[in-house]
Amino acid sequence: MIHLKVAEEKDLTTISKLAKVIWNDHYVPFIGQQQVDYMLSKIYNYESLIEQLNQQKHVFYLIEKDNIDVGFLSVSSQNKCDYFLHKFYIDQQKSNAGIGTKALNLLIQQINSKSLMLTVNRQNFKSINFYFKNGFKIDRVEDFDIGDGYEMNDFVMVRKF
Repeated sequence: MIHLKVAEEKDLTTISKLAKVIWNDHYVPFIGQQQVDYMLSKIYNYESLIEQLNQQKHVFYLIEKDNIDVGFLSVSSQNKCDYFLHKFYIDQQKSNAGIGTKALNLLIQQINSKSLMLTVNRQNFKSINFYFKNGFKIDRVEDFDIGDGYEMNDFVMVRKF
């Protein structure tokens, strides 16, 4: 059974560990090991996760399957109607069991939004196809400078409810 558990500060170490496994398994082929290492150290260290939780008002969820943490996601909202999905990651060893669709549907039920927006790497075909299958459409193409000469080359995708 799939369950979303609202993450607290004590869960950020688990999220950081999951990110390391997931990013190294999934993202190296399209952005390379150096950028993966950079992003993990910049975004998924404990201090950064605390800032995202407390100052940037991200709501983190652990994705649990049969009481085992298999992934995580985070969202935020400026207006309680439109949400941004900052993170949505599932361990690749467990990702073909329908967990993603079930977790996304649980999130949508919880946030009760008018729209959900996200960014996804333009070379991440597996994730892009997942979002298409779940009702998202490409809104635009954007490149984001993330420092140290690295860029995120993304599609901005939106699902309206």
